[in-house]
Amino acid sequence: MKIGLYFGTFNPIHIGHLIIANHMAEFADLDQVWMVVTPHNPHKQKSTLLDDYERLHMVHLATEDFNKIKPSDIEFKLPQPNYTVNTLAHLGEKYPQHEFALLMGEDNLNSLHKWKNYETILKYHHIYVYPRVNSGEMDEQFVNHPKIHRVGAPVIELSSTFIRESLKNKKNVAPMLPHKVWEYIDHNLFYSK
Repeated sequence: MKIGLYFGTFNPIHIGHLIIANHMAEFADLDQVWMVVTPHNPHKQKSTLLDDYERLHMVHLATEDFNKIKPSDIEFKLPQPNYTVNTLAHLGEKYPQHEFALLMGEDNLNSLHKWKNYETILKYHHIYVYPRVNSGEMDEQFVNHPKIHRVGAPVIELSSTFIRESLKNKKNVAPMLPHKVWEYIDHNLFYSK
């Protein structure tokens, strides 16, 4: 099975995340997309980041009706701070029957050369890139790279930061969130302070 890994804090997960994940699962040559929830880095200020398991629960709520999209807490079990190359190695050992690829926005691709062991990632894994607004010029070494695939997914101009700020300012953001996620946030008064 070919699995696309979509990493994020998902703080909170919103419809933009789901649109991208679903587009990749349906229109790229992937069998599933795993939403990999990034845990809180113990060495960084927590600020507005909700508890790891609260964010994971919201990803479960958001994806339960999508049979090709699965939540993953794989990074919760790895030593922190963690690097993508370590997660990929761990997944390869745990699920040798699967092939893992990365999903990322064009903006992240532009900084891929700064990632730990990025050459190793590109040697063993494909990367599926979705468009982003104002992502800048693509790094020359990635333009015609055989492991990098550009996917014409919808451009979503929506961010978790915008949603958190809006909730803090008592704005209605219900249409921007999966319904069950909105209910869960509203019931728990998350991000409202």
